[in-house]
Amino acid sequence: MFQCTWDPAKAARNHAKHRVTFAEAATTLEDPSGLDVHDAGHSGTEERHLRVAMSSEARILTVVYTLRTEHGQTCYRLISARPASRRERGWYTGSSGAADAGP
Repeated sequence: MFQCTWDPAKAARNHAKHRVTFAEAATTLEDPSGLDVHDAGHSGTEERHLRVAMSSEARILTVVYTLRTEHGQTCYRLISARPASRRERGWYTGSSGAADAGP
């Protein structure tokens, strides 16, 4: 299991908005087929990453996280989690995502 941390208040707001708990989001780290991408657009003060992966509840989620060192260990600091968009699900499943390109 991967070491994860998060802000409890942020986790509550995230659950209320997206209906995804950070506990469920943390399980996406165990998906060997998960896709990780550096989120350059939101990496101002810290490097952020986006992960699209299957959770233990069999949902494809998009999880934003950063890596931090706490107590001498590298851990995942979860920032947000939501159900993956149609395009993100396509990335994960290997579909072209052409339907998302629009007219």
